[in-house]
Formats: sequence, structure tokens, C-alpha cells
Amino acid sequence: MQPTAAEVRAAADALKNAIDRHLEAIERRATGQAAEADAEADVYTAFNEMAAAGEVYDELLYDVYDEVTPFEVPATEGPTGYAGPERPEYLSVFMRRDYVVVDPRRLRGQAQRVTELDPETTGAEAADVREAAGGSLHAALGVIFGEFDPDEIATRHKEFGLEEGDATLWVAAGDEPVEPGEWLAAPFEAVDPERVICRFDISDAFDEEDLGSLR
Repeated sequence: MQPTAAEVRAAADALKNAIDRHLEAIERRATGQAAEADAEADVYTAFNEMAAAGEVYDELLYDVYDEVTPFEVPATEGPTGYAGPERPEYLSVFMRRDYVVVDPRRLRGQAQRVTELDPETTGAEAADVREAAGGSLHAALGVIFGEFDPDEIATRHKEFGLEEGDATLWVAAGDEPVEPGEWLAAPFEAVDPERVICRFDISDAFDEEDLGSLR
């Protein structure tokens, strides 16, 4: 069933309350109102509850109003301890987003509309492109990901018949800029976990862990 505006409002209120509880837990820890171990546990629990509430609100907001929030829950640290330069002057950003094709017909339809609106493809060439995009998922995906940037696809994935999977973004320190084209043949080969300054992860696995901790 389609969620209602009232459910969006309730989710927003739940998120506000979760933010308040998180801040209160941090303040109790800072002022020493509880034992250190208990205070840390309270902050951790409040953090997870706030993350879960934020994701519920984000999903309902998208389903009802087709809008998204700018919030992502960052991982606390990189895969291992950071061993890069203290003042990095060069950065590499590594990103991965997974999708499941849940509606091939919608994907092909969107690809065909893109080719029909492209002023550079006319006549027989346009007909060939439209036929390929409408018949082959491989071709349709090429059209969609060639036309829209990754962030737009992430916010509009349902329009393209896609379902989001896990996503991650790593920011790593480098020694110096590389020559143009140097790493294009294997762009993710040189990821050094010890040079990851920060990373941001999105996964349904976080929901499962949160639910387990609240039982």
C-alpha cells in the first residue's frame, strides 16, 4: 500500500526524537553523569536508533513526495587504521553502487525516450538506436548510464526500473597527481586501505543489525 502523508509526518517526528536522544546521550557522557562504559553504550544505541529512524523517514519521504534527504550514515573509520600523510594534498575517491534490475520494461522504455529526445540522432541512425535500446537490456543500460550522472540515477532509480543495493564511497590520500589516463585501465586496482581517510556505507545489513540490538 502507498504510504500516507501522516506516516511521513510520524517518521519525521520519530527522527526528531531520535536526534534528541542521541544528543542527550552524548551530553550525559560529556558531563560524566553515567559510568564511562554505560555512557558509551547509550551513545552507540542512540546512534543506531537515529540511523534507523533516518532511513525510515528517507524512504517514506521518497515514496510519498518523490524527495530525498541529504543524509548518509558514515562508517566510523576506514577498513584499517589510517597510515597516510597527515596533510594529504592529493585525493582519490572510490565509489560503488549496486542495483537490481526489477522492471526491465520500464528500463527499456526510459532508454527509448532518451534516444527519441536526442537531437543528434536522426533518421535511420535514431531508429537503430531506439530499436537496440528497446530490445536489449545491455543497450538500454548503456543509454541510461550514458545520459544520466550517477547521483541522478541514485535519486531516480525507481523511474528506471532499478532497486538499490549496497553502496560505498571511499576517500583515500595519494602521494601526487598521476598522469592523465594512467589508471583508467584498472581504476580500482590501487586502493590502499591504510590510506583511506574516511568512508561512507549504505546497506540493508545495518537495518538487520539495528533490529537485533533493539530486541
